This record gives sequence, structure tokens and C-alpha cells, in this order.
Amino acid sequence: MKKITIYSPNYYTYGAMLIGGVLKEKFKNKYDIKLVKTLNKTSINLFLKSDFVLLSLYSTLHIIDENLKKVIELLQNSKNNNRKKTKIFVGGPVSAYPEIVLNELNVDGVILGEGEIITPNIIEGDKEGLAYLENGDIVINKPKSKPKLDFSKPLIPKDIGAQSIRGANVYIETHRGCIGNCTFCQVPKFFGKDIRSKPLELVLEEVREFKKKGVKRIAISGGTGSLYNFKKEVNKSMFIELLKNVSKIIGNKNLSVPDMRVDYVDEDTLNAVKKYTIGWVFYGIESGSDKILKSMKKGTNREKNLNAINLAKECGVKVGGSFIVGYPEEKEVDYLLTKDFIVDAELDDVFVSIAEPIPKTELCDLILNTPIDKNPTFKTHLGIYKRLNLTESEARCFDLMLHAENWKSNPNILTKQLYSIYLNEAKTQGKDIRNITNLIFKYKKFLIG
Repeated sequence: MKKITIYSPNYYTYGAMLIGGVLKEKFKNKYDIKLVKTLNKTSINLFLKSDFVLLSLYSTLHIIDENLKKVIELLQNSKNNNRKKTKIFVGGPVSAYPEIVLNELNVDGVILGEGEIITPNIIEGDKEGLAYLENGDIVINKPKSKPKLDFSKPLIPKDIGAQSIRGANVYIETHRGCIGNCTFCQVPKFFGKDIRSKPLELVLEEVREFKKKGVKRIAISGGTGSLYNFKKEVNKSMFIELLKNVSKIIGNKNLSVPDMRVDYVDEDTLNAVKKYTIGWVFYGIESGSDKILKSMKKGTNREKNLNAINLAKECGVKVGGSFIVGYPEEKEVDYLLTKDFIVDAELDDVFVSIAEPIPKTELCDLILNTPIDKNPTFKTHLGIYKRLNLTESEARCFDLMLHAENWKSNPNILTKQLYSIYLNEAKTQGKDIRNITNLIFKYKKFLIG
């Protein structure tokens, strides 16, 4: 039997599992299909024995991963040595910028967009929906039809219950698409702005199957949880029905809805979150500066963000907030406004990240037009953390994490260990974002047009 191996770095993502399920359904007993999430001797041997290796890459960092590049070269060299001729394709969100992928990774092609419909055809030799190199030139064959949700069952690995993504064993997609315009986000361009939802019974079938395979905690994904079955407006009753029924299967202490927009929640939805889930919402606050929120095209402001936080608290729901620092237009006064916001909000948890220029986003365009010496990601920090040799973005990331600890609803004591953890996190993020930024400047000609 021929073999297909799908590699999803670090985690079994829902997209990788769905592709596995689609291929299993399409090819029945023709292919033995495996999912792996770790590069090690066992998985590399599996790659070498495979007819197809599908790299399901969800981060720009994956395409500059030196370990992954070495594995790809090993596979390509094995082909040249007349061993099994393994075809290597890349899919996932990085397929939005195939020119970069094909220049960085020595693969046979990039599966464009949502791959559920076209991947089986590409396995059979079709080239619609595939980008590839031909005589040194990049050929991009865009899919002719718009993507549709595939209702195949995901291929669930036996060890799925052992992984943890922010506390959940798995994030399941109940819908795709996003109606937002956030400049730093790739989702609307990759998945589109139309909300496409799975029928409730199919979602529940998947939840039952995940539970059978050892999953204890499930997170409902899809960009913004409350947009499930969105049709011109929020379908509040369907969202509540979704939570109620999933909760019956997995238990309310084992269900979370990790991402919600502040402008698409109300008392009813928050009460349902309180009743049927672990009782948390996570808002993308991003900044305490209305100027930066407007620049990010968040469609909200400081006042609306605070109102949504307070409403959640009134409903007995705990609130986590995510913040982005180091936005190219973020001045010191904007950053100080974010610190003030954290004081006013008294969130239950805070997540801080440095602005990431994902290729083909508006933030990417902005950074390409920002001189390096003006970009906080490269600009040397000369303030109170000067001795730590940080960039301005790293300093703000580190400082905001420390600051947030003092203003959480239940503050943690700032131990030396916690201080070191936050410092390391800020430096790691800074290095990663610099690598991505250097990459987009390297391929600037493909990204501005």
C-alpha cells in the first residue's frame, strides 16, 4: 500500500487532521495515511518510506526552520540516489505566499489556499491549485472554484489526548472566515470574509469521536466563536445551542471558546459561556490607544473594550486579553496608554506579543515601508532595561508582562523565576519577529504590487 505522511509542526492542527480525513475518505484502502508532529528519527524514516509528504505549515517561522530544510534535502537526495521518489508538498496558511515558500524550501509544490478539495487531485497528478517551479520560473495555478467546507471526518491520531494547546487537547473548527479587517491578521484573506459553518450534528459527531480517542478538553475555534452560523448578523441562538450540546458530550469544565470579539458578545452569549464552558472569554484588545486601534482597523476602541470586559465580569465570566506591542506606528505615549488600560481593566489573564508582519497582510506592507532604524523590532531600547540589551519591542513586551502581573484580578508575586521566564519570552519573540521581518525584506519584490 502506498503511503502519505502529513507533518504538522509541534501540534496536530485541525487543518492537518482534516486533510488526513479527506484523503482517507477519498482513497479508502489505496493509501496508508499517517500524521506526525515531531521531527525525529522515527518520523524521518516514515518520510523516506512515503510516496507523498505533506507539510502542513501554519507559521512563517516554519519555512525558515533549518531542521525542516535539512529533512527536505535528505528526502530530495534520496530521490537522486534512486530511492523511493517521495513527492513533497506544502500546504496550510503559508501557502498565501508561495513565492517565498518555493524559494526557501526545495519542495515539489505549494497547495494553494484551503486544500481539502484540491489536495486529493494533486496527489493524483493534477496541477490546478498548485504553485511550483518549472525551468526556474514560478508557476501559480490558482484554484478555479471558491473553497467550500469539506464535511469529511478528521483523521485523529492515537496520541491526540497527550497534546496541550493553551490547556486544550485540540482546537476544532466549527466555522471558517472572518468579517474583520485587522491589519495584522491573515485569516480574512486566507479563509475569506464569508462565514461558512458546519452543521451542528456534524460538529457533535466530531466531538464524540475526539472524546473516544482520548481528548478531554476541547476548544472551539474559527476566529470568533460567537460568529458560528453568522448570516448578516450574529445567530445568537445557534451559538448557544452549539455550546449547550458540545458541553453535554465533553462537560462544561472541558470546553472553552478561546477567541471572541468585543463587538459580538452580549449578556446572553456571555451567560452561555458561563454556563456551558470553563467560563472564560479571550478578547483581542491589542492596544489601549485609540490611535493604534484605528491604525490596526480593529473596528473598536478603548471604551468598547472596557465595556465588554466589564459586561463579562458582571456575568461571572473571567476575561483574558491579548495585546500587541511594537506596532510600527506605536509611540511611547501609545504604549503608556496600553499600560493605563491594563490598570483600568484588571483582567484575569494577559497575553503579550510583538507585532508580527505575516506576508500579504497590511501590517507586512506597513513594515516594508518603515525604515529599519524606525522599526521598534530593530531599534535599540535605551530606557530602564538598557542593561538587558533589548530592542524597543522586546522591552515593551517584557515590561507589559511584568506590569500586567501587578494589575490582574489575582496578581502573582514577581519572583526571580517569573522575571526570567518573561525576559526569555520577550527575547525569543523578538528574535523570531526579526527573522520574519528580514525574510519579508528579502522577498520584498513578491510582496509589494
